[in-house]
Amino acid sequence: MSGFFGVATKESCTFDLFFGTDYHSHLGTRRAGMAVFGPNGFRKSIHNIENSPFRTKFDSSLDKLDGHLGIGCISDFEAQPILVRSHHGTFAVATVSKINNADEIVEKILKNGTHFFEMSNGEINPTELVVSLINQKDNLIEGIKYALDTVDGSLSMLVLTERGIYAARDNHGRTPVVLGKKPDARCAAFESFSYLNLGYEDDRELGPGEIVVFDAEGVHTLVKPGNKMKICTFLWVYYGYPSATYEGISVEQMRYNCGELLARRDTGVEADVVAGVPDSGTAHAVGYANESGIPFSRPFIKYTPTWPRSFMPTIQEKRDMIAHMKLIPVRELIEGKKLLLIDDSIVRGTQLRETTEFLYENGAKEVHIRPACPPLLFGCKYLNFSRSTSEMELIARRVIEELEGGPVSREVVQEYADPDSEKYQKMIDRICEKLNFTSLRYHRLDDMLESVGIDKDCLCTYCWDGRE
Repeated sequence: MSGFFGVATKESCTFDLFFGTDYHSHLGTRRAGMAVFGPNGFRKSIHNIENSPFRTKFDSSLDKLDGHLGIGCISDFEAQPILVRSHHGTFAVATVSKINNADEIVEKILKNGTHFFEMSNGEINPTELVVSLINQKDNLIEGIKYALDTVDGSLSMLVLTERGIYAARDNHGRTPVVLGKKPDARCAAFESFSYLNLGYEDDRELGPGEIVVFDAEGVHTLVKPGNKMKICTFLWVYYGYPSATYEGISVEQMRYNCGELLARRDTGVEADVVAGVPDSGTAHAVGYANESGIPFSRPFIKYTPTWPRSFMPTIQEKRDMIAHMKLIPVRELIEGKKLLLIDDSIVRGTQLRETTEFLYENGAKEVHIRPACPPLLFGCKYLNFSRSTSEMELIARRVIEELEGGPVSREVVQEYADPDSEKYQKMIDRICEKLNFTSLRYHRLDDMLESVGIDKDCLCTYCWDGRE
């Protein structure tokens, strides 16, 4: 994943840019950067943040980043913003994207004599690819729209110029872009809460495919929004920070709603306490506890002073190990208890199985698991939250192939998505057995969409039902 922040002020934008970008640290753990335009022209700074927080790495860079216009980005993948010079002049670009047709775009652009720099993993920086698309057209507005229309997957971006900052949201609104304002300043961000402590108030969210340009004086719409919305539902379930809001719907409130509806369906379970896998399962668990009347408890605590981010590192084996090391048991709240545990989702199942074993080792009598979303059956085509996860690493897909005796078609997988079907129940029973849970019940898709509370046709549910 990635998150970005852009700001235009009449005075120095450095303070707001620094902290506004930092508020996106939960969305990426590998690379971060900021670019500004001011009296000394364009300036840029990019750092590796795999082993230290954003603020620590950029403290020493701030005196070199003075300007009245700036964009910043924190990414789990590529180094950005990218600063370029072309027939459009000098400009910088930061993106949140997943480009499925990158090879096709590269081949087409290479025919025009353009070259690309490979990243350390041999891939082409997606943001550099977006810049190349922008440069195919005669002006920035046409170039930005061309990039949005060409990319298969998703693409939102900020473009910093010496006249102002362009903000563009993905054609289907799969990721958010929200505008904030205060006297003599404007900003654009992925996360709506990122500017509130900086004195900004909400202005509005961009619509799908909308392109605007803003400076300290105001915002001007250049391309009006379309009417096709498919925002990622997983933003509310997991990726979004609890204080964030998308399409007017609070992340924290949605998670309470999820837990509440989970509890209404969950008749007959006997548990002493309800707990959330920290931190993303906590609000779901509070909603469940409030509805069910089963007390909420924190039988284990995440140790965050030196491991503040769950995405780090990117190597899966080390991630699993550190995820386990982060959890500190409160044995007095575990021993002899029947625990009902809510996590945001089950992906591979490795970490949740280890968490369950960890609870048993500390004296738990039973561990009932309640994921806050349906089984993940399809790899995401639209967001880069699972670069290291192939479709067949998903525990639900592996179980389906076991039950079917080999590789299965998309249509067969979709049969297992029906929570009222016999196949679905067989899948759940096998997952429960494999991961050593006392019992397992997933959130239903219809209940999860009700938890969000907006038109279901505006929500992307591809990873659960395979429907585009």
